Amino acid sequence: QVQLVESGGGLVQPGGSLRLSCAASGSIAGINAMGWYRQAPGKQRELVAAITSEETIHYEDFVKGRFTISRDNAKNTVYLQMDSLKPEDTAVYYCTGGIYYSRSRTFSSLGYWGQGTQVTVSS
Repeated sequence: QVQLVESGGGLVQPGGSLRLSCAASGSIAGINAMGWYRQAPGKQRELVAAITSEETIHYEDFVKGRFTISRDNAKNTVYLQMDSLKPEDTAVYYCTGGIYYSRSRTFSSLGYWGQGTQVTVSS
């Protein structure tokens, strides 16, 4: 089983930046990628970005050019650098482990979730 702990959220003004971290521990059998999702109030949880063990990267269109996903395998940590933040980026951000299908460019979580970290973009 995988344990995931997110950190780095907070309150930031529009145009500002935050860096989220996700520390992973435990067995990662069957996982070939890590992903960041977010869930805004009243909305469904949506994929933001994913990165495979070979560092293939996938971004959803609404964060391309603003967010950067990366990983440090030595620290078992995945990061999400968020720049040029907008009020609509306000959400709880979750880290997850899963499978990235390169042919269809889709990511599927295997159900391992952290507790989430709140990101609020507001002036």
